Amino acid sequence: MSTDTPRSPDSAASAEDVAALRDRVEELEAELSAVKSDGQKKMTIIATKGTFDMAYPPLILASTAAAFGWDVVVFHTFWGLDILHEEKSTDLKLSAVGNPSIPLPNAVAALPFMDAMATRMMERKVDEQGTATIEELVELSLDTGVDLQACQMTTELMDYDEDEMYDGVTTGVGAATALEHMADADIQLLI
Repeated sequence: MSTDTPRSPDSAASAEDVAALRDRVEELEAELSAVKSDGQKKMTIIATKGTFDMAYPPLILASTAAAFGWDVVVFHTFWGLDILHEEKSTDLKLSAVGNPSIPLPNAVAALPFMDAMATRMMERKVDEQGTATIEELVELSLDTGVDLQACQMTTELMDYDEDEMYDGVTTGVGAATALEHMADADIQLLI
């Protein structure tokens, strides 16, 4: 009598499934290792606001990440497009209304001169502290390899000329292109 018991068809199929599964796991581990060895992180920032105070966060984060060797895209849409507009970027305002850092009632903050006053105060503080200006941060971002993108639809909607953007800004970019980068990004931010 033999002590070997013949395999049933189910156990043979099961052994084949396990072997195929092991092969697939090894294949996926190799792919993951290749992705990890690339090592370059990606970040996509969507910049939607064009006020003085909201121009700083996307530019500071983008230029810092690029300095670390990251692949960085900042997609500027709606009022965020003003950050890339050479003339408008020099005249961005800080809104006093609804700003929790400005301890004024909204009725007072809404007075016609309050935005100008808040902007001047912040510009003075930037100057006193030696903080980079928005224009300098745009140039730094471009110099460090950040892809500053201008939304095509917004450019048309706001009736801006692409020639009015800083040199080096990527123009004619649609939402699909931004989404494509976002899908592969390690970090996605909406500012």
